[in-house]
Amino acid sequence: MKINNLNRMVLALAISTLPLARISIAAEGQRERQEEQKRDQNENQQQLKQEQQEERAQKKSEQGQKQQQHRVQQQKQQQAQKQKQNQQQREQAQRKSEQDQKNQLRVEQQRVQQHQQQERIERQSEENRQQQRAQQQRLSQQQQQKLISQQQQRVAQYRQHLEQQERLAQQHIALLQQQKRMAQYRYQEEYLEHLRQQQIHLRDHRFDYDRDPYFYAAPIYRYSRGGRYYQINRYGANVLRQALNAGYAQGFRAGKADRDDRWRGNYKDSYAYRDANYGYSGYYIDRSEYNFYFREGFRRGYEDGYNSRYQYGRFADGNYSMLDNILSQILNFQSLR
Repeated sequence: MKINNLNRMVLALAISTLPLARISIAAEGQRERQEEQKRDQNENQQQLKQEQQEERAQKKSEQGQKQQQHRVQQQKQQQAQKQKQNQQQREQAQRKSEQDQKNQLRVEQQRVQQHQQQERIERQSEENRQQQRAQQQRLSQQQQQKLISQQQQRVAQYRQHLEQQERLAQQHIALLQQQKRMAQYRYQEEYLEHLRQQQIHLRDHRFDYDRDPYFYAAPIYRYSRGGRYYQINRYGANVLRQALNAGYAQGFRAGKADRDDRWRGNYKDSYAYRDANYGYSGYYIDRSEYNFYFREGFRRGYEDGYNSRYQYGRFADGNYSMLDNILSQILNFQSLR
């Protein structure tokens, strides 16, 4: 009986403690949920903090990249500016060098021109003195008639020669066309046209032998050619100078034309060199004399024109002419007075 009462008491005690256990379990569950929420909250905060750190790191990296790009761009700009300054300095130095060369060339040309002008003045003064002396010694009437007769014969022969040269010139022009040497072709056309004008002038001109001083002026110079000596008055001497200058001018143009055509240099191949009558009027000297000195000038002018230089001559006032010292060396006139 006592045992049953004890069991009942135990059972009653168990039943009475059951709600308390339930309450305890519920409280425990609530604490676990709160702790779980707290853990989740902490994890969220840590994740947010990590994301913020990563975002700051990314921004810092992007900012560093921009700064690096900016520095690179500045370096490129500075380098480009430095290169530009160096280029400008080189160009300025080159311009200064070119200007110095031009100034030096100008000074040299002025010196040469002054020297040539002085030579011309001295030569003109000497010629004037010789002319005055020559006027005191006129040729005899018989000598004058001999010169006039030679001149008339010379002009008749020259007319026939010009007529024959027309055909040869046309053949040479046709050959230039076949060779496609257009610069030389244009030069040859101009040369031939000038010969035609010389022919017309020679045909229509009426020469007054009685009033031309050449036919009564006594010789004042002596010069040598081919181992022989010749005497000549100032008018004939001027024609020889004209032959040299005309030869140089035509040679320069012919040489330049061959260079423009990229043709091999050969002055003897030029029709102008073989003809050698450019500028010859038929008066005062024999055609062979004029041809000789024309070719002497032509050869030198061709070399200058082909090589783009002025070793033997100059270009002034739109004309090519031989240097005075070269001209004097070739003619080598010796005074007879």
